[in-house]
Amino acid sequence: MNRFSTLMLAAAVAGPSLAAADFAFSQPRQLNGGDKPIEVESPGYAAPGLGDVDGDGVPDLLVGQFRDGKIGFYKGSKAENGKLTFGAHQWLQAGGEIAKIPGVW
Repeated sequence: MNRFSTLMLAAAVAGPSLAAADFAFSQPRQLNGGDKPIEVESPGYAAPGLGDVDGDGVPDLLVGQFRDGKIGFYKGSKAENGKLTFGAHQWLQAGGEIAKIPGVW
């Protein structure tokens, strides 16, 4: 039995105990990148995500751009109080060029 099969078996046995019923979202709020609100372009298919892109141990914010397939990068940092904040907007780069993910249109 491989690890995936073991995980699936464990999930099946655990059943409802793995349900998300005990979790709740906090109230929505506007996030800033630097000193400006983070905004997405129309039609709004931004698909934001958190991940430690630069390997410094702090999550960074990535926000997709629908039209050209570019990805906005907002470097994460933590204040002394532990609050996560984000730096000013940059485009994610790969090999010195703005990274683009081709769309399906």
